Amino acid sequence: MSVPWFTFSFPDFSYAFLSVLLEGVPFILLGTLLSGLIDQFLPSRVMVRLLPRNAFLGLCMSGAMGIIFPMCECGVVPVIRRLMNKGLPVSNAVAYMLAAPIVNPIVALSTYAAFKGQNAVEFTVLRLGVGYIVAVLAALAVSNLALTSVVKTGVLTLTNPESSGGAPGGGVLGRFSAALRVAATDFLDVMVYFVFGVAVASVFSTAVNQEVILPLALNDWLATASLMGFAALLSLCSTSDAFIAATFIAFPGVAKLAFMVFGPMMDLKLLFIYSAVFKKRFVIGLAVGLFVLIGLICVRLSVIGI
Repeated sequence: MSVPWFTFSFPDFSYAFLSVLLEGVPFILLGTLLSGLIDQFLPSRVMVRLLPRNAFLGLCMSGAMGIIFPMCECGVVPVIRRLMNKGLPVSNAVAYMLAAPIVNPIVALSTYAAFKGQNAVEFTVLRLGVGYIVAVLAALAVSNLALTSVVKTGVLTLTNPESSGGAPGGGVLGRFSAALRVAATDFLDVMVYFVFGVAVASVFSTAVNQEVILPLALNDWLATASLMGFAALLSLCSTSDAFIAATFIAFPGVAKLAFMVFGPMMDLKLLFIYSAVFKKRFVIGLAVGLFVLIGLICVRLSVIGI
């Protein structure tokens, strides 16, 4: 007698759903609060002035800026658009855009918390390291492209580089109020995707017979490609996606790593968000390039046994 491939149990689903949801929400809240504060209190000129004159070193530093100025992928595009209008080179903006949602202390903490008991330190270090390397390599490629082939016409309208970010008036209390409004909006937007992602992942882990997906999980290439595609569809926030990845027990570590690196850089919602600033052809090329590059790097990491 064959075992059914799908058996739904509401108690099992509820337990899995609430466990992941309650673990991830505090990190989303912290991330959106920081994003709101950065949006209102970070003068755009600060990041530009911190960069060294050497182009390559500038890209390397831009990729690491998330450590100081952490941003969720949902809110980073308006920030880099403002920074480009203040004089930040497009390649540096792309490095920060891709790296900041991964290479930041909040994501490091959430990844470590999610993978406790599953080589947490190794996953955390590899996630931040691979995310950083991929962001810098992508930015290097962008630096060799013509500006007209990357940015949409009319996006760059250079303004006074001495002007600061944040609300134009209202004092400190006004800016705090605006920061909380930005954080609340981002929190609600992100929670929609997170709740949907947790629900799908909970059904996947409790109702789907794992023998059905075992052929995918047994092959590093198929497993990695499958979870990157899954990350693109779920459109999770980088502060919480590790809690989803940790539930994919049947999949190899390299596939879970690819899920956590590719998702914050390119998913369905980001395709539309990126298209507000960058040309569609560039966005599609970036998506394909990131998929291939992250897949190759992560599969090659299978030699270290993650």
